[in-house]
Amino acid sequence: MSKPVRAAVMGTGSWGTAFAMVLADAGCEVTLWARRPEVAEVVNSTRTNPDYLPGVELPENLRATSDAAEALRDADFTVLTIPSQTLRANLAEWAPLLAPHTVVVSLMKGVELGSAMRMSEVVEDVAKIPAERVAVVTGPNLAREVAARMPAAAVVACTDESVARRLQAACHTPYFRPYTNTDVIGCELGGAVKNVIGLAVGIADGMGLGDNAKGSLITRGLAETTRLGMAIGADPLTFSGLAGLGDLVATCSSPLSRNHTFGTNLGKGMTLQETIAVTSQTAEGVKSCESVLDLARRHGVEMPITETVVDIVHEGKPPVVALKELMSRSAKPERH
Repeated sequence: MSKPVRAAVMGTGSWGTAFAMVLADAGCEVTLWARRPEVAEVVNSTRTNPDYLPGVELPENLRATSDAAEALRDADFTVLTIPSQTLRANLAEWAPLLAPHTVVVSLMKGVELGSAMRMSEVVEDVAKIPAERVAVVTGPNLAREVAARMPAAAVVACTDESVARRLQAACHTPYFRPYTNTDVIGCELGGAVKNVIGLAVGIADGMGLGDNAKGSLITRGLAETTRLGMAIGADPLTFSGLAGLGDLVATCSSPLSRNHTFGTNLGKGMTLQETIAVTSQTAEGVKSCESVLDLARRHGVEMPITETVVDIVHEGKPPVVALKELMSRSAKPERH
């Protein structure tokens, strides 16, 4: 009888905990790493994570620890699910502890500030491991719905298709259907930029601009994501799949989306600081909008919606002024 797959999930946020459940339900032995010992204690004693997924019972084959070395020991898959801007510092601590055969899996949807690197690039850079040992899980995966075992599909991406298939088998359950892809660039970029577009749609919703505006922002947001993706080597077809359109629609249409909710509060007139104060979890698009725009400028790609979000979120431009400027841009063919 073959030994069960071992997975370490680094981070006890809502998506990390939900994905740890998926892995456990698929038959893996899962260790969930918590930064705070008291969180690990609560998970082990109550089989719940009340801070992030209250009321959700966790599987028996999932346990928690605050000892990173213990979590990472002999892990076949090391799943990173922390805020993207904290990855470099955390991984520098964890890299010496990684099992020599482990596949590092990113659940993070962001682009690093300063370097404009995607998360898999940061992993390769810090952990000094080859691209074929780095994978990405992305798609329309709102944590609360996955934790409730509602049906969802996702993409598991790795440049080595055999590794993607191994990860696919490790997280395939009756309610969670993963598809493989070798276009890591496109899958990561789709996940990072959709947070920015989610902010834009949330702002529009907060301003009461209606469904025509929402449909237009989603579609043109997908167009600028695809433009940037093609400039950095992605397959444009990826953006019409789960990592692109699927994730974008879920983020832009659900009140469960942190980025959409954050944008809605801004659109209603709250300041950035007020919005941050009422937001309990990281809305990745708030920081990533700057790094996505930086990446676009490095490659000479126009991203007007992303630029507008940066103006509103970081430059303090009133949404009504930013909208007027966006709508008054020179007219172009749709395929521009």
